[in-house]
Amino acid sequence: MTNSGDEEITPASLKATRKGERVSIGSLLPPSELVRSGESTEHIRVLAETGEDLPPIVVHRGTRRVVDGMHRLWAARFRGDESIEVVFVDGSPADVFVLAVELNRAHGLPLTLDERKSAAAQIMDSHPHWSDRKIARTTGLAASTVASLRSSSTAGTVARRTGQDGRSRPNDGTDGRQRAAALLARNPNASLREVTRAAGISVGTASDVRARLRRGEPALTARQQAVMKLRPAAAQRSGPDYGRVLENLRKDPSLRFTDLGRRLLRLLDGSVPGSVEQIAQIADGVPEHCRTVVVDMARECAAAWQHLADQLADRDTA
Repeated sequence: MTNSGDEEITPASLKATRKGERVSIGSLLPPSELVRSGESTEHIRVLAETGEDLPPIVVHRGTRRVVDGMHRLWAARFRGDESIEVVFVDGSPADVFVLAVELNRAHGLPLTLDERKSAAAQIMDSHPHWSDRKIARTTGLAASTVASLRSSSTAGTVARRTGQDGRSRPNDGTDGRQRAAALLARNPNASLREVTRAAGISVGTASDVRARLRRGEPALTARQQAVMKLRPAAAQRSGPDYGRVLENLRKDPSLRFTDLGRRLLRLLDGSVPGSVEQIAQIADGVPEHCRTVVVDMARECAAAWQHLADQLADRDTA
């Protein structure tokens, strides 16, 4: 959202911009997308009777529609004013609506829960790449509430979402959490910043993964685990045939006829992953008294393989 000077317009910057220009009240129109479900007659009366100058209202330049300040506009009409002070902004209708939500949340009459949920649903449609936390901050909802609204929405999904810090991250955080778990298993004293950078996740997610591991819990959230359990058939169909891959590697002379190559083949031979369904069956068969030991060993093995993968991948970019 920008004004005529192309700088970004935010609630804070508008609050600092107290000077506007006076325009005819009759030239202004109500917003095309309502943030509120209705007006408050009592609030209009209180504004009309105040002796102080009201802050300028915010208007979209291209359409002359009010972005923020309808109660002030009605109060000015009630007093018989012919003009009102306005700060003009430019932007797309979707961005104008987001600004209207932010401004209505920041001051004046608080939005109701239903109004905030309605606004969040509309922002999901217009900004599907925004993260749940970013939408939550814009609308004043909890991130969990936004996530629940998104799960029941018919809007399409996107592969990546933009967070509050402006960075784009994968919509499915499963891989990032697993990378973080492997890194922490390899280096439990790694800082959150190191984990964030290496795993490509947010600081909050890295902190959550570390806390889960310290409690002996899986790195994945319950929701992610549930989603993973619904994918066994698809994963089994689309996953690579590692048995065939290993057979081809065994035929490679550079591996067959060197000590290190044969050692790698022996390691791979005992580490070929099964399907998601097979792994789930193995997990179900681990006795309870062995669970902690198996968890530790599996994480150590995963960390070692992740370290090998990182070293090989780094050579591609060197």
